[in-house]
Amino acid sequence: MKIEKIAATFFIGSGVLFGTITAWSLSDLQVPSALGGPLPNSTKVVGPNTSDFREATERWDTYLAPNIEMVVEPGHEDDIPKIVKYCNKHDIDFLAYSGGHGSTTTLGSFDGIQISMARLRNVTIDPKGKTAWVQGGSTGGSVINHLWDHGYVTPTGAAACVGYMGLALGGGHGRLEGLYGMVSDNILQFNLVTANGTAIRVNKTDHSDLYWAMKGAGHNFGIVTSAQVKIYPRGPDKWYHKAYTWRGDKLDAVFNALNQFHGNGTTPVGMGVNTGTFLMMPNITKEEPVIFWLFEYRGTAEQAKPLLAPFDSIEAVAVDARESTYPQLADTPWICTAAQRIITTAGLQTYNLTAEHQIWDGFKRRLSKNPKLTHKTIIIHEGYATEGVESIDRASSAYPFRGDRHLMQFQGTIEESNLEADMWEWANEVRNQWNAGQPQRTPSAYVNYANGRETKEDWYGHQPWRLAKLRDLKARYDPLNRFRFYNPIV
Repeated sequence: MKIEKIAATFFIGSGVLFGTITAWSLSDLQVPSALGGPLPNSTKVVGPNTSDFREATERWDTYLAPNIEMVVEPGHEDDIPKIVKYCNKHDIDFLAYSGGHGSTTTLGSFDGIQISMARLRNVTIDPKGKTAWVQGGSTGGSVINHLWDHGYVTPTGAAACVGYMGLALGGGHGRLEGLYGMVSDNILQFNLVTANGTAIRVNKTDHSDLYWAMKGAGHNFGIVTSAQVKIYPRGPDKWYHKAYTWRGDKLDAVFNALNQFHGNGTTPVGMGVNTGTFLMMPNITKEEPVIFWLFEYRGTAEQAKPLLAPFDSIEAVAVDARESTYPQLADTPWICTAAQRIITTAGLQTYNLTAEHQIWDGFKRRLSKNPKLTHKTIIIHEGYATEGVESIDRASSAYPFRGDRHLMQFQGTIEESNLEADMWEWANEVRNQWNAGQPQRTPSAYVNYANGRETKEDWYGHQPWRLAKLRDLKARYDPLNRFRFYNPIV
């Protein structure tokens, strides 16, 4: 639905409208009770001609981004059912927005109203210190900082800027999963607005079937206004961060050490992050990419030392080591900037050295033939301790890939449109090489990293019962498929 129709029909009551929605006079829009009564003044409408619109619609990945005609920022959770019902009545598509990190190309089919959760970021700790209520617009950083300051932690994503709830709906990987499982594993109940605008509470006893679906496929079923999550004592005051940079001649040594370190899913639970990338670092060399690997340990340098000894023995061209607090580790604004990104992903159990050599050689080949492709391309090997993830019954949630121990991601930034086809070719090549390195396994695409071009089985599991169950729930809770823009199950 185009802005002319939206502007002519959509408004927020109470006589307060923020900014100019169109060139028309807003005083001519007389619809004071369309949402069933006035909403609080804290609710805000942001139109495309306002100064706030660009910031309100910013996205991490701008490639095939949704077309946002107007933004509504509810000031209270109770406003959201009214907004959804209004959109349904007037056949307006709507899309919930938390941190703006959804990067799938399926979002490119959206054209309508963005329901921004930016004003719903409260985190409220239960007096007993066992749980907290997190509102739907909270970022990972707002959750981490509030809990840490009060002596607690809960699993979140690794970067502070990423929305907490959107990540949780797809499962949610992060530093604490070795201890406590994924983000979604720690959600006890959801306050959810369904496709028809009904507000319900979803947990193990109420709508238990939907509770299962929300933890891994939740983008398909509703808007989470808040959730109750488990929290834990925060533990050590310091984490140890150590990053190595190696040249390509160390590739075999590095990946042999990594496979031995990770074992058969036995990465020490305190090693919250063990993630590496192939990327260009011109300050070190312009002739080839480098291997950059980061470890983050929940404890002191002395405690981490024996775990990192195999990597210390591999000669590096640069090493960065320091102790940090947990919130400081998540404060990584340089990885949260907007760009047009082409992404492919795969899930692995171990690293295949043949595949890694092929990927490395492909990077060098493109550096030689078309260096513009490689300038801001990173090939990510994302790893966490997985004991807490693998210890949970695989049938207990819609998240299907608890056996994946490494999340792989090709991430290519295209600064010129003529690079698009070549970047897709490279991205698909790398994904195929990762998957070819584990021929005994079916492909998987972590739904939060998926690009929208994979199969639905790659997102939601190759066991036939999984998609069958999700589609049955979809028919019951969203028969008109209102939530269809993020890697949809139908």
